[in-house]
Amino acid sequence: MSDKTGNILIVDDDEDILTAGRLLLRRSCSEVITCRNPRDIPQLLDEHDFDAVLLDMNFGPGESSGQQGFDWLARILEIDPHMVVVMITAHGSVDTVVEAMKRGATDFVAKPWQNEKVVATISAAVELHRSRIETETLRGANRVLAGATATSGFTIVSESVEMQNVLSLVDRSAPTDANVLILGENGTGKELIARELHRKSARAEEVFLAVDLGSISESLFESELFGHKKGAFTGANSDRLGRFQAANGGTLFLDEVGNLPLYLQAKLLSALEQRKVTPVGSDKSQAIDVRVVSATNVSADVLRNPERFRPDLLFRLNTVEITIPPLRERRDDILPIANHYVEIYSRKYGKKARIFSRAAEEAIIDYDWPGNVRALRHAVERAVILADGSILTPGDLQLDDDAANPIASAATPIPTVLNLDQMERDAISKALLKHGFNISRTAKELGLTRASLYRRMEKHGL
Repeated sequence: MSDKTGNILIVDDDEDILTAGRLLLRRSCSEVITCRNPRDIPQLLDEHDFDAVLLDMNFGPGESSGQQGFDWLARILEIDPHMVVVMITAHGSVDTVVEAMKRGATDFVAKPWQNEKVVATISAAVELHRSRIETETLRGANRVLAGATATSGFTIVSESVEMQNVLSLVDRSAPTDANVLILGENGTGKELIARELHRKSARAEEVFLAVDLGSISESLFESELFGHKKGAFTGANSDRLGRFQAANGGTLFLDEVGNLPLYLQAKLLSALEQRKVTPVGSDKSQAIDVRVVSATNVSADVLRNPERFRPDLLFRLNTVEITIPPLRERRDDILPIANHYVEIYSRKYGKKARIFSRAAEEAIIDYDWPGNVRALRHAVERAVILADGSILTPGDLQLDDDAANPIASAATPIPTVLNLDQMERDAISKALLKHGFNISRTAKELGLTRASLYRRMEKHGL
């Protein structure tokens, strides 16, 4: 090691060994502590952060069985399971060394040792210990992230028979590792169902990673999903982990899969069939272990058209197929969902508790909600913000207003608000509602790419 790094503990009953080890390793290690009595090991481990322990196999005159070393090896690993222990042996046979390895030792050095061998062994031990700590830290972070990403902040609210049937399919398919395809119009809650599948699966403690395929440009598809190596293309300044590798062990949610071009569908199919991905710029494939849940607003009939979607890919994706009905086909859910969001947004904006008038309830239930739950949520949020009183009326919901109705008025008045950001937000809202939250048609009408539209929606909280 060129720079001093690593804290080392040497345990041996021979003072000459301790002195030689201390003088040898202090040139390359940050700290070298020696110990003649192994009974001091627990206290030393408590007082110092060691990267490796150099441990003798035998203590005391006449000892040669190595049992003492085995016992203290076990004690060290009990105190710190991540500790790297290198055994020192003068009398141990090959069998003794092998047994030490089986019990958790990382390596060994033999007396009389060669200085270069000891330095190299300790250097590797320090690196191994730090790698173990980093791995455990990442695992801990993944567990936290898995818990944070398992829920999106929204709850499935349902009282209708239609949605109970959907949730029944979720309950039955979630514990399996079967790939699931979720069909439904925009705004029906496909990602919520995907998260529920993950939450009730055996992978619930691992990461849930959502990927919006509609927002990934075709030229970056492979890099985003499979990763890339440094220098693979212009701008690839470092290695990058793909979404499949990042979701390894967990669930990968592929949203808007129905809009993938056929040639990209072939690349996705290859990864699913082989359960391997090859980063761009690499000739080595990497094994993946992910459960794939995908979703699309494209109808089942369109998906079964081989000119639009590959039958072999569909076969891979829809081991279980779940269709979420639009709000207009499950009107028993509309009012419970609206009340749910009234409570959420009243708290969020510090408003007094608000309730719907009877007329507002009837208007909500009778409305067809072309944008489904997403449109209902936006209408309720707006009503909570703008309403003067605690009773929300049909007028507060603006269900007949151009901003909430997909059929726009022929006459367009001069806007009263001329703030560019607000005008952009209003234009996007109207276009989304006009096209039933179909991203492709909305982007086309606004003259934007799908990716640009998603960025603006995120910017404005839409």
